[in-house]
Formats: sequence, structure tokens, C-alpha cells
Amino acid sequence: MVTTKKNVFGCAANFLRGKKCVFCGSFKVSKTARGYARCRNKTCGRQKSLKRVRTEIAIVQGFYQQQPAYRLSHDLGFDYQTITRVYQKLREAIYHVAELEGGKLNGEVEMDESYFGGRRKGKRGRGAKGKNIVFGLLERDGKVYTRVVEHVSKEELMAVIRKKTRKGSVYGVSKYHFPMYLKEVEYRFNHRKDNLFKLFINIYFGYVSH
Repeated sequence: MVTTKKNVFGCAANFLRGKKCVFCGSFKVSKTARGYARCRNKTCGRQKSLKRVRTEIAIVQGFYQQQPAYRLSHDLGFDYQTITRVYQKLREAIYHVAELEGGKLNGEVEMDESYFGGRRKGKRGRGAKGKNIVFGLLERDGKVYTRVVEHVSKEELMAVIRKKTRKGSVYGVSKYHFPMYLKEVEYRFNHRKDNLFKLFINIYFGYVSH
């Protein structure tokens, strides 16, 4: 089922109005004289500036729409560094969530390797210097799992395969920030049928802020 834009962004309405806690999801929220939304849930009790909530949710929306930080800064008039900090925190959180969600792939599993970055001139492919080597596993009609590896030796690749696939699966063989960008792509793919914006909101406020 295709999710409409109204449904995609509707999940943020109560956060923006200060009617729902961004940390625990409770509707027991009151507004303070200083413009903060304070949670009255005894197990939470946290508070956050509504102005900051609105700014961060707008940035998360830009992240969801895959807007570059510089363009979002120009369009919304937000500080570029603030946007990059939110993007970075969200990507770090997604990286850990994607790893925790990974589980094991089963059924027919395809695998492949690709090379990203490095110098354009000279030798390419396996021998190219400075390249990020990405090893990917794809469950037929299902999830994908990615990993940045240092080498493409049989031992290293088989270690990933054994760890991330169930016994009996069929294999069809066909630098710092990069792993987080990669996991973002993986997460977006694995949740392509879900409300990604809502998931990003939950990950950013529920995971990063604790």
C-alpha cells in the first residue's frame, strides 16, 4: 500500500503542537511558560524546547526527503552546522538500529561486492587504491545486508556469509562516514514499505537523545 504524504508527515503533528512527548510518545504533556513541552509521564519526565523540536523535525523531514544539508540550509534558513549535526546523529543511530535488526537472511541469498571512491585515474576495481569495498547480501524478495570490508579474501567474505545467513541458504554469486551512509541505504531499502519518516522520528528522538 502506498503511503500518502499526509499520512507520512501526520505523525509529527502532535509533536509540533507540544501535545505528545518526543522521547516516550506519551500524550501527558504540558507546555511551560518558557515554551517547553514537558512530559508528565512518571517514567520519562523530560522536557524540550518546542522551538528546537520544530527545528529538528523539519531537519529530519529533509533527511527523509534526502535533501542535501546545504540545500536544506538555504531553503529553511537553518544553520548548516546544525543540520549536519542532526544528519550525523541520525545516521549513527540508523547504523546501530540496522545492525540490531539484521538477524539472519534465509532462502535464496545473492551476494556481490562493489567498490566506491578512490582515485579515478589508474587501476580500477580490486586493485584501485583508496576504495571502499562493500560486500552485500540480498535475500530474494526480502531484506538486504551490507558491510564495508577491508579485503575481499575468501575467509573474510565467508565469515560475513556464515554470520548473516541461515544454514541451507543458496548463494548466487553474481572510510569513516561511508559505512553509515551505506547502512542508511540498507535501512531505507528494508523499510521501503513502512512510514520511513515516522521511523526516523522515533530513531532520532528515542535513540539518540537518551
